[in-house]
Amino acid sequence: MTDSKPSNLNVPNVLTVVRIILVPVMVVLLFWHPEDASWRLATAGVFTIAMITDFLDGTIARRYNLITDFGKLWDPFADKALTGAAFISLSLLGELPWFFTVLILLREWGITWLRAAVAKYGIMAAKGGGKAKTVVQSLCLVLFLVSLTVLPGWLQVLAWALMWAALILTLVTGVEYVREAIRLKRRAKR
Repeated sequence: MTDSKPSNLNVPNVLTVVRIILVPVMVVLLFWHPEDASWRLATAGVFTIAMITDFLDGTIARRYNLITDFGKLWDPFADKALTGAAFISLSLLGELPWFFTVLILLREWGITWLRAAVAKYGIMAAKGGGKAKTVVQSLCLVLFLVSLTVLPGWLQVLAWALMWAALILTLVTGVEYVREAIRLKRRAKR
């Protein structure tokens, strides 16, 4: 009996490619008329659809055993491209201080690199904290993409509270991943 690998042409991988395609669409919509509320709603809508594809591709891939090397490589890339483009764009527009963007992206890209570097010792699977971080980042980005100027005061406060929570969760989970990488390496060398 041979183990056959699933084809790269499957629904989860198509959703990943759709997410990658939506990144420049989101950026163009945001910069086309950044002061126009309807364009900002469209931008937030594209971002939300892209984040839904992230949830769906992982769920479908695990449920139907459609995990492929393509998905392992490109799904995290698509996630980082989407959120990274949103953070950078908001900072370029002057709507989000650069220190949020720089700290969050350094952690995101650093942990992605770390996961690849320690893959020979074992796989660092996503943990609950990392998933919570993604949810909080996504929620605050949707609110910021809608534009804080059109949100009522209480939603502006919520958006900033979520942004701070996203930063803290991002940094804390980054430290957890570094600890896990050290443990994996030590265990493999024994």
